[in-house]
Order: sequence, then structure tokens, then C-alpha cells
Amino acid sequence: MYRLRRIASLPSALLVSALFASELRAEVVRVEVTSRVPVASGRAFGKAGAYERITGRVFFSVDVSNPRNRAIVDLDKAANLKDGKVAFSSNLVVVQPVEAKLGNGSMLLEVPNRGSARILGLVDGGDQDPNKDLGDAWFLEHGYTVAALGWQWDAVGESALRLDAPVAKDHGKTITGLVRGDVMPSKVMDDVPLGHLILGNLGGSEYAVASPSDSRNVLTVRDSAASKRTVIPRSKWRFARMVDGKPVPSDRYIVLDGGFQPGKLYEYVFVAADPVVAGLGFAAVRDFAAYAKHDARALMPAARVYGEGISQNGRFLRQMLYEGFNADEQGRMALDGVLAHVAGAGRGSFNHRFAQPSRDSQPTSSVFFPTDVFPFTDTPSTDPESGTKAGLLDRARAGHVVPKIFLSHTSYEYWGRAASLIHTLPDGKSDAAISPEVKIYFFTGLQHFTRGFPPTKGEGALASQNVQSPLPVRFFWRAMIENMDRWVRGQAEPPQSRYPTLSEGTLVSRSALRFPAINGLQLPQTPVQVWRLDFSLQPPKAGKPFPVLVPKTDADGNDLGGIRPPQVQVPLATYAGWNLRDPEIGAPREMVAFLGSYLPLPRSHEEAEAKGDPRKTIPERYQGREDYLARYGKAVDDLAAERYVLAEDKDALVKMGAREWDYALSGEQASK
Repeated sequence: MYRLRRIASLPSALLVSALFASELRAEVVRVEVTSRVPVASGRAFGKAGAYERITGRVFFSVDVSNPRNRAIVDLDKAANLKDGKVAFSSNLVVVQPVEAKLGNGSMLLEVPNRGSARILGLVDGGDQDPNKDLGDAWFLEHGYTVAALGWQWDAVGESALRLDAPVAKDHGKTITGLVRGDVMPSKVMDDVPLGHLILGNLGGSEYAVASPSDSRNVLTVRDSAASKRTVIPRSKWRFARMVDGKPVPSDRYIVLDGGFQPGKLYEYVFVAADPVVAGLGFAAVRDFAAYAKHDARALMPAARVYGEGISQNGRFLRQMLYEGFNADEQGRMALDGVLAHVAGAGRGSFNHRFAQPSRDSQPTSSVFFPTDVFPFTDTPSTDPESGTKAGLLDRARAGHVVPKIFLSHTSYEYWGRAASLIHTLPDGKSDAAISPEVKIYFFTGLQHFTRGFPPTKGEGALASQNVQSPLPVRFFWRAMIENMDRWVRGQAEPPQSRYPTLSEGTLVSRSALRFPAINGLQLPQTPVQVWRLDFSLQPPKAGKPFPVLVPKTDADGNDLGGIRPPQVQVPLATYAGWNLRDPEIGAPREMVAFLGSYLPLPRSHEEAEAKGDPRKTIPERYQGREDYLARYGKAVDDLAAERYVLAEDKDALVKMGAREWDYALSGEQASK
């Protein structure tokens, strides 16, 4: 089906190019390899032998007339449309066995977060480039191929893995429209970019303002997402950037007289031009998976491809399934498995006109974007307000391309990403049915992303009132990958779903939550709300919110109903799924994005009385270090027996328990 060609003009020592031109249909047109180097100087890893790391670019072409491409918004308006086809390309990084037949035949295809691939470093404990730091080489020792493919058109940075997609034109004419953004600064800012600021950095490049004097350009300010907007007079702000203390005209920044103040939510709407055909990111992931599985001469061959996404990219995978992109142009299943982690109930701004893929949903910014939108559940459910009935997997099921799916999340997602909506009916009164192809895993006590040990407070844009949760997700990830691989191969069913439910009484409203009353500790007033939104307006009109529920806690304040790490089963602290903003960055009653809280247990009766802490002290719980470690080890054994962690990782987990005890009893935590 494919014809091999050579590019003689490119020096082979620096650029190896494999071109696969389809004679019958347009999918992967060619793969250009810019770097191909051995990993660890050719060292052998387990049965897979030597590995190599490949970087390059994948060139695609899609047929506008193919019905499986029609969901791509503005595809028929792509500026480069020629002979009924649209071309685009993506950056690619692959770590794979040199001899494919020695690997295990399974590819983990990472959807990079804002252009940055992370899963290899996260799971192996080293660097994303194994030649910089191998870690323990878990992926390589187990024979996996790990690939990362650009899908986001607005990813920022020279090293970002991006999607190079065309803009849309209306019969050659420029398309304009309204684009919106928002920001709550953590410090006074003289100017703000029109792109998405996240964690103090630009997560997605901006659309430029196309008509600076247009009356539809508006800047407002309010105290929170639910507060009333106040329009800032046009004379008080301008499209400019501060340079040497002076505003210089710019079509990508806004300057406000007196500066943007911390703890205030600023929202801007402006006229932009030339929308990118952003939905081609779905086609890129779909067609690369098909290429790896079905092209006999693929440079990155695989028998099975598992899509993996964390946070933004987990939302991308949920949206990909919802819009029917798991069927390739021939109707075959693209991704055999999907591991969507910490996506909560979200999807995202991935496939519409003027899409901004980086925009998410946080407690105090990126609000009212198309992130948390009905339907939320994998099986069909009915919105009682609109009467609409739909499910996340409707199109995949109709096309017989439902993959095996893991939806995993942490305690933070119940508070900050509306995770309860993926397993309750939209009225919040009943548990939803879960498809046989879906497993839901709730890792209690973890926060959105792992920070190092010992635990510290959040800083900068994430400055927090409490120390953040240090619980690691790494060992859960290893087990999920192995469990997914065995499930798809038909070797073993994965561990059962574990998440809080209404029927078991482990899922409650915020008003019904009974958290230990610790002096001086403030709790969130509510989890992040999910409103029904009318996107025909800009900003969208917010209607009635969906009920968002949270896990019930035990007497210590640790969440119930999920997979409890040994640190939660045998606690030295409370690991809450929320944290509040430090007063120094404003809005101290609001949650800080992404973080949980580490609240150490009192080390003595005197300390408990002095702090007004009702929780049992450490000496009341354990006879000493050996008693604690024995119980901790039993908890690790139980998790391994249930296959929520791997037996091979038990020793590493037990070492973490010893570290936790020494830290908790050292007095160091008292100074944090």
C-alpha cells in the first residue's frame, strides 16, 4: 500500500528520512527523522535489548470527503486545501527497541501537556530523555515503546511538540471572530498576554487582536467566577506591552492603568482573525496510531497502541472519544486503550473555531471555557434541564471502536475538576452505570500532580496556605500501564473500579462533609462549580450548575471510597484534596489550583491541645516505628495483591514508609 522513497538532498548522517506515500488514501504521508541515537550507548534492557531515541516530524494528509474527518471544524475551509486533501504535521519523539520484534509490541502514545512530554520521566523516575537520566528504566526493561506526538497548535517554546496546522479561510477571505481569555494574577502585573497564563507561564500562544479599536473589545474585573463583572472603561486600558516602564503598542498584550491586581479575576474579549484548524490534533493521534499498527514498513511499529494523557491531555482523550475520532479513515480502532489521568469530568477547547487548547478550568481562572460540558458519563445519561440524552462513548460504540479505558484521578479532581460527574447522573441523586470497557480509579490523598518529598507549601502562582500533599502517583502509573496491557492482550481483567458512591454513602455534598475541626484551618466553601453554558455568547451565559459532590472523609479527614495509598491507610497526616490561596496572592478564601494539603497528625497530647486538633495523636495510634512499618508493609502487600501497585515495587514503597515516619517524628514538619 505504501511506496518507499528517498530524499537525496538531506545528509544521511544528520537526517534520516523515511517517506511513505499512500497510493489509495491519505493518512501518514511521511516521517522525517532528524535524530536517531542509541539509548545508554546501546545497553540491553531486559528481553527488549538495545533501545534508540528518535526525534522527527510526521507529515499527514486527510481527505475532506471522508466521513470520519467531517467532525474536524473548518476542515473544508483550510487555506491549504488542495485536491480535496489538507496537509499538516506534528513533532514526534519515540523511545523504542532497536529490534522491534524483541519489544513487547505495545506502544504508549503520549499526548503531550502543552508541548511537553512527561510520562517516561514520571514513570521511570529519570528524565524524559533517557540519555540524560535513565531512572530505573522501567519502561525499557518491560519492552514498551514510548512515543509523544504534537497535537496542540499553540504550544509554546522551541522544544515544544506542536501541531503545525493551517488556518481557515472563507473562500480565500479572512475569518474573524471573538476570542476570550482571563487571568487572576498572584502579584501586580503591568501587562498580561492574550494567551493562557498557567502556573506563571504561557501555556498556549495567543491569537493577536485583529482590530484594536473595535467596540467589541472589552475588559472586565470581578472577585470570583460567580461574581458580577464590572466593565473597565476603555480609556483605562490598551493593547500594549510595558517596555522600560512605558507602554508600547502590541497586538498580543493588554496594559491596564495601575496594573492588574492580585486576587482579582480579569476577563478580556477581543476580535481575532485566521482561526487555526485545531481539530487536526485528533486526526494526528488517530492516524499515527493507525500507521504504527497497520503499516508494515512503519518506523515505529506496534501491535497495540495505548493513548495516555494527563490533565489537559486526559481531557483531550475524552474529547477524542466523544467526537468519534477513535475510528481511523478506514473505520478501524485507532487506540486500543486509553489512560486518561486527572482529567476529571473535563473535555476541552480542542475542536472549534478559534479553539484555545491550553485553556482549562481552575478555581480562579480559565472559567467558563468549553471544559466541563455535558455529557460527563461514559454511558448515556439525561440532562434534566435540557432533556438531552448522551454519553461520552456514543460515537465510539456506534462505530464499534470502544477501547479499554482507565479514568483515574486524585482527591484534587473532586474539588477542582468536578470528578463526581463522571460517575453520577446529572441530577446528582444517583450513581451512573459504568461501561464494561471502563474502569475508574480514585487515588485518595494525592493532588493533581506530584511534588517532591519532604512536603512544602506551594509558591509563586500556587502560593498556598497549607503544605501540599507529597503523595506520589508513580507506582500507581506503573500498575495501570501493566494492567491495561494485560487487559488488551486478553491475559487478565484489570483490578475493579474503586471510587466513592452515593449508594455506599462515601460521596456527599459539601454541606454534608464532616471534616475534623482543627483550629485555624479553613476549608473551601464549595468545590469548583460546573455551570450549563451558552457558548453562542461571548462571554458565555451561565445557567444552572450541575451538582458537584466530594468524597466523605474518615475521622482524620482522609477521603473514603477510593484506592488508599499506604500513607492514608496507616496515616501520619491528613491528605486533603484541596488547599487555599495564600493571602499574599489575594482571594484567600478561594482554592489554589491543582494542590492538596498535608496536615500532619499531632505528635503528642500536648501538641494536640495547643493546636486545637481533635485527631488522635501518633503515639495513640502506634507503639513505635516498628509497629508503624509493620502495618504500613501490610497495606503495601494488600495493594499489590489487588494489583493496584506492582509486586516488584513493594520494596520501594516500604522505603517510603520509613522516610515518612522519620520525617513526621523529626520535628522538621513542624517548621513547614
